[in-house]
Amino acid sequence: MIVTKAPPLPRLGKSLRRPDGMAKARGVFKFSSDLDEPGMLWGHLVRSPHPAARIAEIDISPARAMAGAAAVLLAGDVPGRPTYGLNYPDQPVFASDEVRHVGEVVAAVAADHPLTARRAAEAVAVRYEVGEPVTDPEVALRAAPVHPLGNVLAEQRVVRGDVAAEGDVVVEGYYETGMQDQAFLGTEAALAVPDGQGGIDIYVATQWLHIDQDQISASLGVPHDQVRVHLAGVGGSFGAREDLSMQIPLCLLALRTGRAVKMVFGREESFLGHVHRHPARMWYRHSADRSGRLVKVEARILLDGGAYLSSSPAVLSNVACFAAGPYRVPNAFVEATCARTNNPPCGAMRGFGSVQVCVAHEAQMDRLAAALGMDPIELRRRNALRPGDDLVTGQVLEGAVPVIELLEACSSAPLPPERHWETTEPGDLALPGGSGRAAEPLRVRRGVGVALGFKNIMFSCAFDDYSVARCRLEGGRVTITTAAAEVGQGLVTLLHQIAGEVLGTDEVVLAEASTVGIGSAGSTSASRQSVMTGGAVQAACQAVADAVLAATAARVGVPRASLQLAGGRVVSDDGCVDVPVAEAGALCGECFEETVTYQHAATAELDEKGQGDAHVAFVFSAHRAVVDVDVDLGLVKVVEMTTAQDVGRVLNPLQLVGQIEGGTSQGVGFAVMEELIVEHGRVRNPSFTDYAIPTALDMPPVRIAALVQEPQPGLPFGAKGAGEPPAISSTAAVLAAVRDATGVAVNRAPVHPPDIALALAPGTRAGQGDAGVTPS
Repeated sequence: MIVTKAPPLPRLGKSLRRPDGMAKARGVFKFSSDLDEPGMLWGHLVRSPHPAARIAEIDISPARAMAGAAAVLLAGDVPGRPTYGLNYPDQPVFASDEVRHVGEVVAAVAADHPLTARRAAEAVAVRYEVGEPVTDPEVALRAAPVHPLGNVLAEQRVVRGDVAAEGDVVVEGYYETGMQDQAFLGTEAALAVPDGQGGIDIYVATQWLHIDQDQISASLGVPHDQVRVHLAGVGGSFGAREDLSMQIPLCLLALRTGRAVKMVFGREESFLGHVHRHPARMWYRHSADRSGRLVKVEARILLDGGAYLSSSPAVLSNVACFAAGPYRVPNAFVEATCARTNNPPCGAMRGFGSVQVCVAHEAQMDRLAAALGMDPIELRRRNALRPGDDLVTGQVLEGAVPVIELLEACSSAPLPPERHWETTEPGDLALPGGSGRAAEPLRVRRGVGVALGFKNIMFSCAFDDYSVARCRLEGGRVTITTAAAEVGQGLVTLLHQIAGEVLGTDEVVLAEASTVGIGSAGSTSASRQSVMTGGAVQAACQAVADAVLAATAARVGVPRASLQLAGGRVVSDDGCVDVPVAEAGALCGECFEETVTYQHAATAELDEKGQGDAHVAFVFSAHRAVVDVDVDLGLVKVVEMTTAQDVGRVLNPLQLVGQIEGGTSQGVGFAVMEELIVEHGRVRNPSFTDYAIPTALDMPPVRIAALVQEPQPGLPFGAKGAGEPPAISSTAAVLAAVRDATGVAVNRAPVHPPDIALALAPGTRAGQGDAGVTPS
């Protein structure tokens, strides 16, 4: 169901098919791992096996002597800046004195065959003096520095109202979330080709071409314009490709050898080579009056940022801003810290920061409802944000704030039919655990849980957010050029639709995304590209349309003021002229080209109390989960997910549904299975054999109860980014449903079978006489 408060548009709002869809479906689309170049070499990286160690000696002579080896590079071979980093260059291109996490790059090799490159990398002899890693973020805050910049990566406080205020009912809780991997299916790969004159072209699957260019240029020590970054086919990102991985070592190898070099990470190497979702520890205290109105929210939140900074400051800012959830909270005290450890680096992942705190603030709302003896839906309704309310950061909400609408749509949707367990045979696929003699049907309990979530869209906190686009109209054909990264989310389709909407044509071509000849489009992250690059394309096309109006007026000999743009057509007041913009441009016999930089309204930094208008706009979501739980084995089957989402304006319904289903699947995975197990700084499950993600058999139906379509003022077409919200409230909803089914105070994502089974074992409080496991 689409709850619409916006008039329809000719091309937007339709399920236009992806221009790259058929190639991907047929398996002929070129992803980054499919690239090749005649005579190319293969690169491989030497990585540290230790989370903390000093490098005593490196012997590269065995690798250099190997037949087929072309180059071996160390830290001393970096001609420019020896470090890099998305927000601050604190990470070495090659470790020289010490390594700070397992997988840190120590050297790079190039050879004439991928197996030779791997063997040459294995032949690089590194002697380490192994140290004791700092792997607990709480310990890190008082430990000796892991890095010269210290062990505090970021801090943010939010102080709102009277921090001494106290309600009649108080509930406290401690919550944790684990380390989640983005688990994209497209292999990390790139190809670097030297131009023979000191410059380099690199074709890479990335999320931000121009920030890659900046960092590569600095470390290569070559002029900015001699580093040309081109977008290769991307097989999913979800935040992991926003940071550099292989780019700098690969370019260095290509420049050293004078030949094209290709590098492809294996899956285990990929798990070690990119950032992950920050694990979190969260202490919460909610107080309310006896009617259920929130009086105060207090929280202390600690993130493990791993060894390097990456995007930890932005993630932590979101953690602090959204810690109280989408509720009216007059008084708040939030203290958020991100610690540096010897664990793998963490950074951006879908819904960054908001996912972790949603687990906690929604569990607190359920706990508070139980303490008040109130229905948890009613408690949320009573405290839900409304238009004109202010957040704990003091920012006033403008535009759509359909929190109650989403909650009611989700909670009132029909539930799936109840199962008749007394007639169900063991091994039925509908049981938790699926086929085989696993769950006893009569020991399965059903639970239902609801959660609300929200976050910002686009960059925040005074970040200079902009996107550049060019529109060229020649002979009726429209060419759009941007450096925006299509990572599978469907931006290429939306840009076609936006250009067609403004110019009244379906003859739209997108140029290859590159840093050559066009300014930055920013990162494909923070739910921003539909708005930012979509806005840039809209503005560029509008500028072309204006030029066409002027040219048409001159050609037909009418005043410019008598022509106007309506629905992608040039029309005159007297009706004598009525043609599509593109056709009018072709009739004028001219080439029209305009380049536009689109920027949103300025945001502010948060002050020392976490107050300020830090965000451009917000997006809200709700999920209801239905689960079946085997209370003996602790197995969970997610039976159904129902969602409602604030979408601003639907630009492509089919793609929107895909984003909702994909984000919900990641939320379900994070709730019941996805976790990188890190022990003493070492990842124990760096493969899809041991790191489980939901398969088609694990994923339940995703029902969309409502899409609230209320255009956001000030944004192009009123649209909002839609990819992140489904990943925020879905995890918390599944955990709430598990609590409802079992009575176990589930306080961690993901919940593992022993967490449930041991809590309900005979002799435990929850396990006495099946207490807390009666059917909902």
